[in-house]
Amino acid sequence: MASMHRRGFIKQLGAGAAALSLTPWELFGSEAAASDKLPNVVYILADDMGYGDVGCLNREGKIPTPNMDRLGREGMIFTDAHSSSAVCTPTRYGLLTGRYNWRTRLKSGVLGGYSQPLIKEGRETVASLLKRHGYETACVGKWHLGLGWQAPESEDEDRSKSKTKVDYGAPILNGPTDLGFDYFFGIPASLDMAPYVYVENDRVLEAPTETITGTKGYEFYRGGPVAPGFRHEEVLPVCTQKAVAFIEQHAEARPESPFFLYFPLNAPHTPILPTEEFKGKTGVGPYADFVHQCDWTVGRIMETLERLGMTENTLFIVTSDNGCSPTANYEHLDEQGHDPSYHFRGHKADIFEGGHRIPYIARWPARVEPGSTYEHTICLTDLMATAAAIVGVDLAHNAGEDSVSTLPALLGTAKGPIREATVHHSINGTFSIRQGKWKLELCPGSGGWSDPRPDKAIADGLPMIQLYDLSQDIGEKENVHARHPDVVHGLIRLLESYVEQGRSTPGAPQQNDGDPDIWRAQTRLDKSK
Repeated sequence: MASMHRRGFIKQLGAGAAALSLTPWELFGSEAAASDKLPNVVYILADDMGYGDVGCLNREGKIPTPNMDRLGREGMIFTDAHSSSAVCTPTRYGLLTGRYNWRTRLKSGVLGGYSQPLIKEGRETVASLLKRHGYETACVGKWHLGLGWQAPESEDEDRSKSKTKVDYGAPILNGPTDLGFDYFFGIPASLDMAPYVYVENDRVLEAPTETITGTKGYEFYRGGPVAPGFRHEEVLPVCTQKAVAFIEQHAEARPESPFFLYFPLNAPHTPILPTEEFKGKTGVGPYADFVHQCDWTVGRIMETLERLGMTENTLFIVTSDNGCSPTANYEHLDEQGHDPSYHFRGHKADIFEGGHRIPYIARWPARVEPGSTYEHTICLTDLMATAAAIVGVDLAHNAGEDSVSTLPALLGTAKGPIREATVHHSINGTFSIRQGKWKLELCPGSGGWSDPRPDKAIADGLPMIQLYDLSQDIGEKENVHARHPDVVHGLIRLLESYVEQGRSTPGAPQQNDGDPDIWRAQTRLDKSK
């Protein structure tokens, strides 16, 4: 039954792929005749912002988000959008490559500030694809996908572990500008990870000649090397201004060509450090103030586009890399009547919905109906196929293996789901697969930081699999796997096929990275049969 359904769905996807091989203007229809310009693309990725933190998604929320709310009114709200992982690095990999993170060497957790690059040389990215089709491309903000730090010539230590034996004056290898971005400005990883420096293109702007002591609580960050002029609380406003400057410079120098701005924020991730202008502004606490500041950043980009006359033909997307972190202090927020996870279970790091169901708003006045919604599942890996569809090309067989174009949803032509199924991944490497109303989780607990924690769940003898009917149980409270063995086995077979084929979309089989024997343990399929 599952395989028959998949063959039918792939046939449907194949027909859609054929349509997307048309030129952009044939695809968009006669209304596109008024313009021969490809759209600009602005993609803002908040860091650890929950679904419930955005006012237009959570009417009971207590955080003012007027700019994101305006985007929702003027564009499309996706109510069932997901990151490919419940933590930072893996999501960023999937977003830029259109490939699930667990196909790489990173089977769990995240990279550090000194880790080597996760995206392999030669792999297609959204930036490299769009650059080949005339886009000027920029990344401003938090990278967190590893950088090719060079050690001093006299040293041959592993830089992924070393925090001191780095030649900060040497060019950084295999960074953003080697992966399709014309310009990069930002920080190497999360703002709570050393080294605390700014990088522009492939160079550290100021070497970290000092050392900073770590902090705790809302302002948590790890101790380590810091540049003398680096201030944690200044990173969000500095990067906001750099993003604005990129748009302004593009408008002046290349007004006839489109641009792609990937703007991964450092906030509201730790350290939670709203600037003086925003401290206490919401009355809900530091985390809420920081989310409100993120909304200000969104507003600055909106204002810049409007001032330069670029709003109409810009696809403007705001989303998040995963759910809200418990460092936001859920207990305090609950006392204020605010839940960053909305009515979903769990939070960042978890396999539960709160770990990976995220806000996702897209505005494109020239093409997207204002005030519209899309209620079927999409994934952040879908940006690659969407970009290919916009420029009117087919992806190569070894690119975007887990990416499905959201363009039909954006244009209002999708009559139902555009994805066959979606695979989720938690911080400890736990897998889940979602198809329609069914969600199968291959673990006994949260797979992350929520209760029941993985070790305790195993010790308590909880079932090794969980099946939820999200149409009836959005809070994932009743495990119904024993009642629906056919659904369980069908979803396991589908996940197995995604692993074995090296892709979840139609096309030639591809290789996963790493030892094949790891895959069975990682997907926990043997424990689930």
